[in-house]
Amino acid sequence: MAYQQDAHATATATTQDGHNLRRRNVPDHSSSNGSLTQASPEVDSKKAQKPSTSILKTLDEWEFLIAPLLFTLVSFFTRMYKIGLSNIVTWDEAHFGKFGSHYLKREFYFDVHPPLGKMLVGLSGYMAGYNGSFEFKSGETYPEELNYTFMRLFNSTFGALCVPVAYYTARELNFRRSTVWLVTLMVLCENSYATISRFILLDSMLLFFTFTTVLCWARFHRLQNQSFSFEWFFWLFLSGISIGCVTSVKWVGLFCTALVGLYTAEDLWNKFGDLKMPQTTLASHLVARVVGLIFVPLLVYMFSFWVHFVVLENSGPGDAQMSSLFQANLKGTEVGKDSPLEVAFGSRATIKNMGYGGGLLHSHVQTYPEGSQQQQVTCYHHKDANNDWFFYPNRNEPVYHPEAPLVFPGDKSVIRLIHSQTGRNLHSHTVAAPVTKGDYEVSSYGNTTVGDEKDHWTVEVVSDAASRDRSKIRTLTTAFRLRHTSLGCYLRAGTVNLPQWGFKQIEVTCVKQNNPRDVYTHWNVEAHWNERLPAGDPGSYKSPFLRDFVHLNVAMMTSNNALVPDPDKQDDLASHFWQWPILHVGLRMCGWDDHIVKYFLLGNPAVYWGSTLSLFVFGGLVSWYLIRWQRGYDELKPGEIDYIHYGGLYPVAGWFLHYLPFVAMARVTYVHHYYPALYFAILTSGFVLDWVTRPLARKNRRLEWAVYGILYAVVIGLFVLFRAIVFGMQGKHQQWRHLKWFDKWRITD
Repeated sequence: MAYQQDAHATATATTQDGHNLRRRNVPDHSSSNGSLTQASPEVDSKKAQKPSTSILKTLDEWEFLIAPLLFTLVSFFTRMYKIGLSNIVTWDEAHFGKFGSHYLKREFYFDVHPPLGKMLVGLSGYMAGYNGSFEFKSGETYPEELNYTFMRLFNSTFGALCVPVAYYTARELNFRRSTVWLVTLMVLCENSYATISRFILLDSMLLFFTFTTVLCWARFHRLQNQSFSFEWFFWLFLSGISIGCVTSVKWVGLFCTALVGLYTAEDLWNKFGDLKMPQTTLASHLVARVVGLIFVPLLVYMFSFWVHFVVLENSGPGDAQMSSLFQANLKGTEVGKDSPLEVAFGSRATIKNMGYGGGLLHSHVQTYPEGSQQQQVTCYHHKDANNDWFFYPNRNEPVYHPEAPLVFPGDKSVIRLIHSQTGRNLHSHTVAAPVTKGDYEVSSYGNTTVGDEKDHWTVEVVSDAASRDRSKIRTLTTAFRLRHTSLGCYLRAGTVNLPQWGFKQIEVTCVKQNNPRDVYTHWNVEAHWNERLPAGDPGSYKSPFLRDFVHLNVAMMTSNNALVPDPDKQDDLASHFWQWPILHVGLRMCGWDDHIVKYFLLGNPAVYWGSTLSLFVFGGLVSWYLIRWQRGYDELKPGEIDYIHYGGLYPVAGWFLHYLPFVAMARVTYVHHYYPALYFAILTSGFVLDWVTRPLARKNRRLEWAVYGILYAVVIGLFVLFRAIVFGMQGKHQQWRHLKWFDKWRITD
């Protein structure tokens, strides 16, 4: 296993003519293990014959175990030293600690992130003996009975294990040993990685599964000429599992998935161009990748949601995000509880939009700032008295009287909906909706006596889970549409959020197109009150898992899209994408009073600036060789081209895939959003240094190690210099004034 001691193995095709540089990129079947190949330096025969001591030889042979073990031990120290020093809820522990509490209390909640990471937080609490009773309010002191130190240690384990994964990834990318150590040290001594791994957050898990995905991909590529072997299948399916895990922690994992997908598409395209490959073999490659890299990740992702639904069996704060049938089956829910089965005129009810992520039909006293300037109508995802509506007959029928015989509206009935809190009618007119200008505005207007025919809505029953009888509207089970009797448009609540004046709630419009399959025009009665009707048991009908799975994911997407910066508020923690690669800004993770242990989220300057510089250097190298290749120079051997391709180009592609989306997205962003992209920049810096120091490796190994030794010292030295922001700053912050290199590094004021 000492192949890393020397530089890269000599390319097998060194005698090929220059025209081979322009060959189709078909895998070289002559390699025994499918590894990346590149030219190696000439080894001095006298030095090769120099006898080595048995100890050095043993260390050299077992370096692949000894080095990562030592790195890992140091990693655990940097991630866990003084981890319990601060006994207050720090930064986003207020969110993710609370979500862990919901798992322990088995209460259903809602969040924009998939459940795997938060379930692991809940598991850490369970292992720590925590009962889920603490509210995790920001800045609040942890109670003595809550072993927050253990929960932090659990999370920090994922951060610590990133270091050995980085080591083996660098080996699989065929970096020299000196470069492998540098890449590992850059991950180990990255202050921001060490800091964010010390708290009850999702980022250490996201980084760990990002690292494992890259390792699995790199190892799988090394086995390209051992197709369909046991090891080949093992790493293929392990790649799929890792992709599923990283996506199940945060959707940022989709960017890592895209990188593997890009590689897979290229690999299959190359195989498609290999005319010597039988079609059955090509088909087998395609099927294996579809199963391993699509079905397996999807199953892992769906399984995390299945466990999420099974564990969270009690009613909780996130109920309103789900369908009415789902809520009715939660323990302790009020949805459908003692609700009469059939709706009559005079019934008070909440009306739920059945679109994925749909909320409850809602109105409040605030008016539209433009358009009709009448009372707003929205969809809202939380329990509120403003969600209640009365079913009333239309104005052409006798006035409703509480003592009159019961009348049950059903399919084709023309009704009015009156807002219970303000007494106004659900109304629409030929005024453009505030955001979706192609639809009509929906408002609350008039009262029980004042109004017109534009308060009328025709019920169109779509389906009923309990009966084929469409003559009545049933609680929970009847899906119906509301067509405006005068305008012919349909009441709709999509996934568009109103601006701040509408409290970022869902826009409700009257859509002109008649599309019966548009689930965002489907509604159902969720809760129902009528003293004249007997109570029923609508919760006996189950909601299917696949529908709940899709429903929750769309709700997550809708809520995530609503996380845009508020122009009326200043967020001192937020930052811009351009600030991250140049380490222009840091983040205070807690209060800055003298009695508080303070943590500042800031990277290692050498790691950040060196990795960002390497992206430009790599671009320059590729441009240089492309120009010379176009001019007919054949200085690069096929093995070296493959090395640039897979050892350099793919890490750069990974950086772009993880960075550019934050350039385009409108949501609020923070420095930790750059951390997955930073890893790919680190790998890029490893490639660049490995490539440009090849002459040293060939001619003078001592000088090579001297250069790398300086780099090691700089990376380690800067980590030590900034260690206080990782392990906690106690006392007055002015004592760390020497660490404030720039004004945006708000370590001290």
